[in-house]
Amino acid sequence: MALKIIDQCISCGACEPECPNGAISEAADIYVIDPDHCTECYGFYATQQCADVCPVESCVMDADYPDTPVALAKKFRTLYPDQEMENTAKWHPPML
Repeated sequence: MALKIIDQCISCGACEPECPNGAISEAADIYVIDPDHCTECYGFYATQQCADVCPVESCVMDADYPDTPVALAKKFRTLYPDQEMENTAKWHPPML
């Protein structure tokens, strides 16, 4: 499933440059994640980079956008048709 940024976001911006998909952008009061571009870092990293760097743990699972590893791989291939996926054997989904 895609991640989302909840209201406790302090708008520090630490997450935005860490997203390999460019799915994070600044909104009015907090940062937001575009679920169509969030692959949970599948294909890039073993963990979700936004959640790893967030100082207030505001990057959480978005139950409105459930994804399986197969669906994440498909999304990755759609976004990056010419790029090889990495770290998929080590990848693990975030905790709910």
